[in-house]
Amino acid sequence: MFTGIISDIGTVLELEQKGDLRVRIGCSYDEAGIDIGCSICCNGICLTVIECGVSETTYFDVEISSESISKTNAQDWIIGTKLNLERALRLGDELGGHIVSGHVDGVAKVLKIEDQGDSTKIEFEVPELLAKFCASKGSVSLNGTSLTINDVKEASFSVNLISHTKQETNWKLVTVNDDINLEVDTLARYVSRLKEYD
Repeated sequence: MFTGIISDIGTVLELEQKGDLRVRIGCSYDEAGIDIGCSICCNGICLTVIECGVSETTYFDVEISSESISKTNAQDWIIGTKLNLERALRLGDELGGHIVSGHVDGVAKVLKIEDQGDSTKIEFEVPELLAKFCASKGSVSLNGTSLTINDVKEASFSVNLISHTKQETNWKLVTVNDDINLEVDTLARYVSRLKEYD
């Protein structure tokens, strides 16, 4: 379980396609605090650490299944790709964003980026099946970042990023047409499911 508050920006160091895709990610976390089997949210994808160590930097390895590849932007990762990272929520931690599972629902595409004062407005195209879960002033996780939806249209919505969010995440590198990992709000998903039984 995560909150969508990014704690580090990782870098893809190695990619190896075996049965699954194995990825080595460099980070600034203390190696002593990374346990084998722990979960780290990488660009919004909950992944399990299978190895960690220190070479030029601290790193951890994860494996990504074909199912996760098909539903996320991990298929676009190359050596050097910057990833938003978040450690799993611990009992007693501040819940600063919203409940994020790290189970990506699909990919949203960046349609427009517009600076508005110190903030940046970004508009996304959303898969039709996920659009119904997106509501004005509702929460959404985009590349693992907890954000508030502003305007909603039929198959698109926009968010505003404050300058702090851009500085502390990989959002400063995002461009038009980029694919962004989207996780809809868990509460919205359950409400929609319950309505099917009305």
